[in-house]
Amino acid sequence: MADDGQGRLRTEGGRAGGAAVATGEMLLGVGLLALVLLAAYRLYLRWGTRNGPGGAARQGEAAALPRMKRRDFSLEQLREFDGARNPRILLAVNGKVFDVTKGSKFYGPEGPYGIFAGRDASRGLATFCLDKDALRDEYDDLSDLNAVQMESVREWEMQFKEKYDYVGRLLKPGEEPSEYTDEEDTKDHTKQE
Repeated sequence: MADDGQGRLRTEGGRAGGAAVATGEMLLGVGLLALVLLAAYRLYLRWGTRNGPGGAARQGEAAALPRMKRRDFSLEQLREFDGARNPRILLAVNGKVFDVTKGSKFYGPEGPYGIFAGRDASRGLATFCLDKDALRDEYDDLSDLNAVQMESVREWEMQFKEKYDYVGRLLKPGEEPSEYTDEEDTKDHTKQE
């Protein structure tokens, strides 16, 4: 280290070393922020209010719906399950579709995450953005997300697998849906319980 002549210390690596440190600190900060937000969300899910306005009615309606049979969805088909046009609420995370109807107080039309209902929520969850403009109306391959954001998407996927029923895959354009047998569907639902 040496004095730069203006009373500041500089390293022998100059600005390049400082930029690398700043970038590393920024990535660490973003990663820590992501973990804190994830922890806060989990706490909210666990201890948040159980019945907000109309919550009991929505929970009863959700409980009355039969378990959904396994199938794959195009983006257009997924949009039908937004909680407004159809009481069932589905969303996709990392190519997997989940039935989040029992979480309608969060994902229903008036819920704080209602923006994700009937959509691919991956980009919004990865970037912690609840703005409708941040979500894409066409298939999103997420190829422009950085490593921290992709890790966040995978964490969200695991959270949804633990809490909600997996009901199928989100189809890429031109992809054909899988054929699911009743036996596969029943076996997987039993395994989740």
